[in-house]
Amino acid sequence: MKKIHLPGILAMAAIVVASNILVQFLFGQWLTWGAFTYPLAFLVTDVMNRVYGVSAARRVVFVGFIVGVICSLIGTQIMLQGDGYTYPAVTLRIALGSGLGFLTAQLLDVGIFDRLRQGAWWRAPLASTLVGSSVDTVIFFTLAFSGAFTFLEPGNDVSWAGEMLPLLGAGPVAPLWVSLGVADWMVKLSLALLALVPFRIIVGYLVPRTT
Repeated sequence: MKKIHLPGILAMAAIVVASNILVQFLFGQWLTWGAFTYPLAFLVTDVMNRVYGVSAARRVVFVGFIVGVICSLIGTQIMLQGDGYTYPAVTLRIALGSGLGFLTAQLLDVGIFDRLRQGAWWRAPLASTLVGSSVDTVIFFTLAFSGAFTFLEPGNDVSWAGEMLPLLGAGPVAPLWVSLGVADWMVKLSLALLALVPFRIIVGYLVPRTT
């Protein structure tokens, strides 16, 4: 791994760890704070892909994944207190869902970006992020909060996420975690569009330095 890849690795690991913690805290009724930090991982991957190539992007994804999982597992051993409860900084289910969702989505992102890299500058980062974000949302929220996966961590009470409510307060009745996932997905799609601006700026700054 080259030293020039280190900023990407550190950024990726920091985003994963921060998102694993922040996803446990609601922002409003349907979102978690993690919805605003995790999409940055796709920006890091796409910049690495455009500037250093597909192989470098994959290496950063794998190393960032390993570092993120290690830090997340450490977080499962750190206990926090609040509202009269003691709970881990990162639950095991969140660590597993985040890890599997991250790796699957990021590798999809890298592959799609590479196939579209010769097109218009915005097509590759936008399409790869939209697909990757959708896959990540499904994997993460299902593993982290669905009652079907309670066996992964029996001691972690996520019954609050299974409360049956109208989807986003207005649609058909569904578990709360489904509304959280849909809202999270909508934020990711919005941020995918906004991220095109920093992507263009960062790539424009770095490319002359690598040519």
